[in-house]
Amino acid sequence: MIFDPSVFCTVAQTWDTVLSQPVQLGGDGVWVGLVSSGRCALDADGGAALGTAGSLLVGRAGAQVVPLEPVHLLAVRLAGQAADACAAGLDHAFFIGCDAVPSAAELVSMLCSDDSVLAPARTAAAAFRILCSVAQADAPAPALPPLAAAAVAAIRKNYAGLYGVEELSESLGVSKCHLVRVFSAAVGMPPGQYLTQVRIEAAKQLLTHREYPLEVVASLCGFSGANYLCRVFRRHTGQSPAQWRAAHLSPDGSAVAIAGEAELYI
Repeated sequence: MIFDPSVFCTVAQTWDTVLSQPVQLGGDGVWVGLVSSGRCALDADGGAALGTAGSLLVGRAGAQVVPLEPVHLLAVRLAGQAADACAAGLDHAFFIGCDAVPSAAELVSMLCSDDSVLAPARTAAAAFRILCSVAQADAPAPALPPLAAAAVAAIRKNYAGLYGVEELSESLGVSKCHLVRVFSAAVGMPPGQYLTQVRIEAAKQLLTHREYPLEVVASLCGFSGANYLCRVFRRHTGQSPAQWRAAHLSPDGSAVAIAGEAELYI
């Protein structure tokens, strides 16, 4: 063989997943992902951008996808010489509208499908077509306003210790009304609701992976007590924390480390 297409550009990894917790892009090469439902923010060196259903993510290792609600993501990690060259030229990760790159969105969906079994040469060709399509796109999705991006970051970092939107607005140097107005317009929900959602997702992680008492879970996630956690958790999930734990505990009952678990402690 005088030329191996997989060395030039190939699919190294695929995702077909629903995200409810932040995830960091890893590996070498370039990630290209299709947001098929939900909304998420993209924290990267270039700032925070908003991705909604129909947005295409383009980024390299280090960028973090932060769900604003459960997000269905189809993504491929492209590797090889062409992908490495593309990654080297990326200043930061970003979202673009699928209408600007329809062929890339279609190819990502195809490569992530369960019945997608292509010969290596055809896989490499599809991967290279995705790179070429993305490289020609010049219609980035709008970024979150700076205030909304700062609020999202502050909530995700300090949810366990925040007393409410008043404290959040004070820390950001704006009025509560202004923060609620800007955040709701950009994210689609008020900051108080988003804070509660982040706390519920943190509680799910602890309940799923560890046998923490409910009082401890409540404290680590920013709830005033176990009773309040139970009320809010049932209202949002339709289940009590005990029911959630029973349905989602690891089969062997072993203690499983949680990504970012150290940040859960206050």
